[in-house]
Amino acid sequence: MDNRIGELQVFLRVVETGSFSEAARHTGITPSTVSKLIGRIEARLGVRLIERSTRRLSLTDEGRLFYERGKTMVSEFDDFERELTSGAAGTGGTVRVNASVGFGVHGVEPLLPEFWQAHPNIVVDLSLSDEIVDLYLDRTDIAFRIGPLVDSSLVARRIGTARRRIVATPDYLAQHGTPASIEDLDQHNCLGFNFRRSGPIWPLNHGGRTVDHAITGSLLANNGETVRRMALAGVGLARLGDFHVRKDLANGRLVEVLPGFGEGDLDEVHALYLGGRHVPHRIRLFLHFMVPRLQAWL
Repeated sequence: MDNRIGELQVFLRVVETGSFSEAARHTGITPSTVSKLIGRIEARLGVRLIERSTRRLSLTDEGRLFYERGKTMVSEFDDFERELTSGAAGTGGTVRVNASVGFGVHGVEPLLPEFWQAHPNIVVDLSLSDEIVDLYLDRTDIAFRIGPLVDSSLVARRIGTARRRIVATPDYLAQHGTPASIEDLDQHNCLGFNFRRSGPIWPLNHGGRTVDHAITGSLLANNGETVRRMALAGVGLARLGDFHVRKDLANGRLVEVLPGFGEGDLDEVHALYLGGRHVPHRIRLFLHFMVPRLQAWL
């Protein structure tokens, strides 16, 4: 049976007590067994961890590294067991989350009541914005991001793919006509965004290649939910993620136009967070709860 955690705990006790005999007394085994366990670890690693002499024990450079890393590992394992024993509901703290308005309203928010049933002591500090936030500067723990990733220093958990669709109300189309080609968009009120990172452009599939078509309209907004509401009001055409308008399409409040021209209009969706060895447990709990549910929803 693999008992490397148990062997590691004996090694830590040897270092902390300074002798095999004291470590044996604290762990309830014989000094010879302690010596054999240390020898077994060294043989497995292929390095010497402890220099032995008649007076004292001293750590090698590899021994110091093994001690520091091992101490952290055992501490995290103890924390994990305590959390399971006391129940994950005892975990507290604040998780700062950022998402686009549409993804937050339609994807994240509906899951929060169930999350709090499982983790009532965790506070979710939720900010919704379609602007890209800097996780470091904005003190954000997790960001749900739609589109290409540029910051390689962050850990990314893939959630899925979102296709963008051009939609309008049946009344708008009855009044203004249904566009049959990309050029027909020039005759319509196309609702756009005012992001600095992109102008009023709709990338559309035309003959197997992507064409960036400039659009004009009476609205430039900084979030998709405003664009969706104006589309529902019959103001014009909107290009939005399918998750954003799924219910509207299902109940007939919106209909899709030019579906063939949007087949390649796809965006990857990820959960981004600051990685490393010490991701707080509250953040891991939030990701563990949210990611599989959002994957199924998307």
